[in-house]
Amino acid sequence: MAGRILEAARALFAEQGYRATSMRQIAERVGVTKAALYYHFPAKNEILHHLTGPLLDELEAALADAERHADPETVRWRAIEGYLDVFLRHRETLLVLVRDMSLLVEAPVADRFRAAVALAGDLVAGPDRSLANRVRSAQAVAGLGDAVAIFADVAPEVVREHVLDGVRALLGPPARRPEGEPPAVPVRRGRPRGRGGGRPAALTPAQAARARERYASGQHTVERIAAELGVSRSTVYRVLRTG
Repeated sequence: MAGRILEAARALFAEQGYRATSMRQIAERVGVTKAALYYHFPAKNEILHHLTGPLLDELEAALADAERHADPETVRWRAIEGYLDVFLRHRETLLVLVRDMSLLVEAPVADRFRAAVALAGDLVAGPDRSLANRVRSAQAVAGLGDAVAIFADVAPEVVREHVLDGVRALLGPPARRPEGEPPAVPVRRGRPRGRGGGRPAALTPAQAARARERYASGQHTVERIAAELGVSRSTVYRVLRTG
């Protein structure tokens, strides 16, 4: 029953918007009473969280997988392709978020989505921290979701091919640094640390507080905090998101 409710809600949210859809309409689409619907989902926002959860879980997993690689180009394209593939698998849910953009400012959906976008941009930019490269990387990440939503009626494999072609054209060779902009400082990824050669997957409460304090000061980037604490950037983003 819960699965049928979620599928009906997803379709209605994509068709007419999350805010325009009532619990009564969802119950009617499924063919159950409102009481039966409320038994499974006491509130409409719980349905939204159940729908967006898998998309966000997979985004975070894809980016964490990309970050495990040492070669910056491998990291970049693993992040791009993994991010795009998650959106293609969850097109209807993405359409729900795009149709009601205000959902992207509501916690916890907004917090997790912002953290994923930030980490994706960071991984795509790689060691070149010049403004030109970071801007192009942000454009590339933003375009992944936009294209999937706009061309929702086109076969996923066709959209994927064209999107990746577009990203390659956008990123292309490094852009010339504008006059007056300081040279980019390469980021040293270093060797993974931690038990079994991997970096710790979590921070202690004291380390988490330290990470939040440094980030809040505005003087420390996520990259710098991660290097200082010996963890991945995705770990730092998770801590900042839940702080």
